[in-house]
Amino acid sequence: MASKKLGTLIRQARTDAGLTQEQLAKKVKGVTASDISKAERGEKELSQDALKQIAKATGVTQKSLLEAAGSSAAKKATAKTSSGTSMKVTAAEKKLLELYRAADSDTRKAAEKLLKGEKADGDLLTSLLGGAADLLSNMGKK
Repeated sequence: MASKKLGTLIRQARTDAGLTQEQLAKKVKGVTASDISKAERGEKELSQDALKQIAKATGVTQKSLLEAAGSSAAKKATAKTSSGTSMKVTAAEKKLLELYRAADSDTRKAAEKLLKGEKADGDLLTSLLGGAADLLSNMGKK
């Protein structure tokens, strides 16, 4: 999904320039008025070239539109590592992070042990894996 922030910036730039969606579309190669409308609602992502043309036609900086597009186009979230550098995380990693943050202290400790390959407390491990720990344990005995 495209960014509503970017859409708001496009709409504001267009209206400040006194242009209709149709008028702006005529100034941007390969973009229709419908595309402009969808982009303004955050339903369509426009190419960087189209954003540059919109910036030129409306008198805003290309940087403002491209930065807004860059933050929305990324399908991954940015996280800080322990060294302070940024890294990209997948949707699955983001979900794990959300679950970890919502967990109580004991569950967090068990999850950390599990991820480190250490033996975790059976009850906590069972709750983490939804009973799969017993199944895995029994499979190992056969």
